[in-house]
Amino acid sequence: MAGSEIDHQVNKTQETARSEMVPHRERRYRAYIFQFIVLAMILAFVALALLASTQAYFSLDPLITHEIQENSSIPFQDLMLAVSWLGYLPQIVIISCFFVAAVWLFGLQWEAVVLTGAGIVSTMLNLLIKEVVHRPRPSTNLVHVFENLSSYSFPSGHVMYYTAFFGFLFFICFIVLKHSWRRTVLLILFGSLVILVGISRIYLGEHWASDVIGGYLGGALVLAAAVQIYRWGKPRFFVTQPVASDPGPQDVVQKPG
Repeated sequence: MAGSEIDHQVNKTQETARSEMVPHRERRYRAYIFQFIVLAMILAFVALALLASTQAYFSLDPLITHEIQENSSIPFQDLMLAVSWLGYLPQIVIISCFFVAAVWLFGLQWEAVVLTGAGIVSTMLNLLIKEVVHRPRPSTNLVHVFENLSSYSFPSGHVMYYTAFFGFLFFICFIVLKHSWRRTVLLILFGSLVILVGISRIYLGEHWASDVIGGYLGGALVLAAAVQIYRWGKPRFFVTQPVASDPGPQDVVQKPG
């Protein structure tokens, strides 16, 4: 009797899963689209990195910086300074630990693990690429520089980290939380940080626009990898986590009814 109940539960679960699935041809099409986008980002990033390694800046870079720096209002300047300030040590470590801890304590343990990995990988990859490309920072004789930094310029570390880390937080909120004003606030917060940090780095004269584009491309690649790892590991690890668990087929068999 117990065996028939298990079979019934498994069949019911599989039937529900089938009803939620798109046809095989559509799945293949979506997979090709995703792979094409990732491949295009990789090629664009590699091409941009190679060009950046041979040129201190591109012809449009100073023009874009001048255009953004024309906005001299105090509120805008304060906003740009604040967005970038969050990305420096030690505050970025404190902020990152806070969000990782919050996600874990909220019950999303696998999400917290992947979030931590996204932050670490984006940082290490950024440092590696900077050492390979060796692109200098914008000079004061070309644009207004708020603070002279000694590290290399390509790609922007702020942008790459924000895109990978806060982008994954955006992803978590988007797929896990129910529609509510809290969810909306979090989506706006994380999305705004990702968007504004690129403008901020250019406005402060600490990166060229091409550095920022490189940061977005590199961060998006880390984010895409994090999402794939998250989806792969969700039914395999932390299947009994307190919130938003995703048990695999073996767990369904073990817990009938």
